[in-house]
Amino acid sequence: MSNVKLAIMYYSSTGSNYKLAKWAEEGAKTTGADVKVLRVPETAPKEAVESNPAWKAHLEETKDVPEATLDDLEWADAIIFSTPTRFGNVPAQMKQFFDTAGGLWMEGKLVNKVVSAMTSAQNAHGGQEQTLLSLYTSMFHWGALVATPGYTDESIFAGGGNPYGTSVTVDQDGKMQEDVEAAVKHQAKRTVQVAEWVKNGQQ
Repeated sequence: MSNVKLAIMYYSSTGSNYKLAKWAEEGAKTTGADVKVLRVPETAPKEAVESNPAWKAHLEETKDVPEATLDDLEWADAIIFSTPTRFGNVPAQMKQFFDTAGGLWMEGKLVNKVVSAMTSAQNAHGGQEQTLLSLYTSMFHWGALVATPGYTDESIFAGGGNPYGTSVTVDQDGKMQEDVEAAVKHQAKRTVQVAEWVKNGQQ
């Protein structure tokens, strides 16, 4: 049984990254880790949400998922972020959440957190890798330890072959174009494993 506390923090407007987060939860729980799935707060104007039926429906469907807080960041030994791609970067909602963590950063409370990330976009060259690298840049400033999946399992190749983190293409109807469930679960288990090494002082 793992002694790792894992926070899976996602932002999702229509559900793809929520699904990735839930798969990550399933994978991580097989290790015995203490897992929380948390949604990054929605900051978009109500009018924007109301104008998109899928966005509005997903927000309603996941209203009972706890919102991510700074206390959750402090609690976690490891964090998996799941976020859509926005112009090769994380969306404003995720960036704003990161920006609220300045106090924890100043106190050194984010140092040595083990982090990994996943993403989605509407086309195969929509900036997925750049989004993950952009997210990891913030993690480098935290002093966190980035644990990418690399090519540590065959599921990575089957899921599209992104070594920086699982990424998926989602069509206009919300259907995932790659079968990434196994890759997500492997990434979650690997993140927990690396966090165990760090927490228990293994090399």
